[in-house]
Amino acid sequence: MTPEDVLAALDPEQRTAVEAIRGPVCILAGAGTGKTRTITHRIAYGALIGAAPAEQVLAVTFTTRAASELRTRLRGLGVGQVAARTFHAAALAQLKYFWPRIVGGGFPEIVESKLRLVGAAAARARVTPGSAELKDLAAEIEWAKSTLSGPDGYPAAAAAARRSPPLPAPKVAEVYTAYEALKGERGLLDFEDLLLVTAVALEDHGDVAAEVRARYRYFVVDEYQDVTPVQQRLLNAWLGGREELCVVGDASQTIYSFTGASANHLLDFPRRHPQATVVRLVRDYRSTPQVVSLARSVLADAPSRLELVAQRPAGAAPVFREFADEPAEAEGVARRCRELIDAGTRPDEIAVLYRINAQSAAYEAALAGHGIAYLVRGGERFFDRPEIRQAIGLLRGAARSDGGGGDLVAGVSDVLSATGWTATAPDGPGAVRERWESVRALLGLAEELAAGNPRADLADLVAELAERTAAQHPPIVAGVTLGSLHSAKGLEWDAVFLVGLVDGVLPITYAVTEEQIAEERRLLYVGITRARQHIWLSWAGSRVPGGRRGRSPSRFLDGLTPGGTGPPVGRPGRGPRPGPVMCRVCGKPVRAPVERTLGRCAGCPGSLDEGLFDRLKAWRLDAARTLGQPAYCVFTDATLTAIAEQKPATTEALEAIPGVGATKLTKFGPAVLDLVAAAG
Repeated sequence: MTPEDVLAALDPEQRTAVEAIRGPVCILAGAGTGKTRTITHRIAYGALIGAAPAEQVLAVTFTTRAASELRTRLRGLGVGQVAARTFHAAALAQLKYFWPRIVGGGFPEIVESKLRLVGAAAARARVTPGSAELKDLAAEIEWAKSTLSGPDGYPAAAAAARRSPPLPAPKVAEVYTAYEALKGERGLLDFEDLLLVTAVALEDHGDVAAEVRARYRYFVVDEYQDVTPVQQRLLNAWLGGREELCVVGDASQTIYSFTGASANHLLDFPRRHPQATVVRLVRDYRSTPQVVSLARSVLADAPSRLELVAQRPAGAAPVFREFADEPAEAEGVARRCRELIDAGTRPDEIAVLYRINAQSAAYEAALAGHGIAYLVRGGERFFDRPEIRQAIGLLRGAARSDGGGGDLVAGVSDVLSATGWTATAPDGPGAVRERWESVRALLGLAEELAAGNPRADLADLVAELAERTAAQHPPIVAGVTLGSLHSAKGLEWDAVFLVGLVDGVLPITYAVTEEQIAEERRLLYVGITRARQHIWLSWAGSRVPGGRRGRSPSRFLDGLTPGGTGPPVGRPGRGPRPGPVMCRVCGKPVRAPVERTLGRCAGCPGSLDEGLFDRLKAWRLDAARTLGQPAYCVFTDATLTAIAEQKPATTEALEAIPGVGATKLTKFGPAVLDLVAAAG
């Protein structure tokens, strides 16, 4: 491949980015604008013209799947020597290599999951969290370490970031202190340590820094809007003041602030690097004009948005649908999936995306009822499935005795038949069909490999599978994808269903600050921009059949329906959305979610019964532990505050408080009313 071949078929903006070989370079790449194509072609072009040798390039991204995709594309461009890794994988490789020199002794064990260690740390701090609180504590420690906040500085950092920790901040700091002490006593490192310890090794050991910087002279960072402070510190240590750096990102797709990520690293890049070349990619090759227009409307007021310009022909209008309840919504989605599949859309080109994983159950049942295969992102990992382990074992054995030169696809089919697999799919959905689809995906991978290299044999397939297993990069399984909006980042489908779009879910109840609400809006934007041709947005007025239709469609849908189909967006039912809630103290409109729940402005005095509030919180903690859920899933602090202020004496008065609703009234109402009555 020649440099001219690499530049061919790039649009003008992509070509500008590719030809900007020497750093610093900032590529602002909107959804569907060919980001991965641009950075891989830039790396290949630099290597081919001799400006940035492939073996001196380190390309880092955030998921093993994305890193695997980079390596695959770079190999196709003839530059397989490039190191394309996640931040953690790159840090681990360097730290293992230099450990004998900087510390000595055996390399520490890596903590795969913090939960057990955090549980032991909590016990040492005299805390007995439930399973849900334990997960939240682990997440809080991860956030603190990602933002370079130590135990002593955690309370102030959490307050500044408006965090809602599962325990009082000083108590979280105690658990954090105990966690760090336990790691030291047991000789362990966690994933955040990999980044920080590597950065410190480079900062404190000149010989180590010199060796790493001689090895890697050119850096590319994908998804730069998701960089955390500890990752930025490691990147700075790698660079050592040099500016051969290309960053790629889109501030409109910043959806991981809760983990410590900050788009400021991307947005401030031109200020930190005044000589930087800045390129904006805005030609959207993924989505129809209708999808792009909808996405633009969602972020119409965002100052840092990229104004995408659709390049595809016109397609179907966005669909907006309101349903009486969640089962009816799931049934409507499944019915439409069946129509799309019957019309020729492949099941694996359809996705149903929701805000929280607990929403998946209704869609699993509805799709199964229509005989539609599906897979849940975030479920059991593909390469961990027993049928896949068995099939790969058989393929390895066959590869050892294979003389090469045969038909790869036929050979794989013969091997798979030894597992009981047949070319004919079993009838209906269920576990048997899921196993069949999983094994069929291996045959599909063989077909893909043979199409790219007609001389590929079983050994080539086994090598590909080994690399994909290490990277957890599974082949495509032929089923409708069910997944959270967060899990959909970086993926795309022909048809995307965005479901459960009601206030309290999107935006989620605990999003209260302006920035948190803005991030929830960006999450909807990310969901919309996953769609190539068809986009569906739906919501249900009630959670259960026959329930009170008191839920409002997401405020993010306001004004989006012109040009779509279905009812205008408003309150469930036929009436328009009511006017603003008025403060019961000063009479002024209140708009913030917490203020609407309290029924008053945040600055207006409340008449809080502190004793009742404390008893309500203690009751909530017990209820959450019993259910195995976070405390806020029972009632938020704002709802408990409203109850302790208003002291509702009747079922009707309790139901009128935002955040209660019919389902929670039935489940928790009697206990809450008893507590209120006891308070007098």
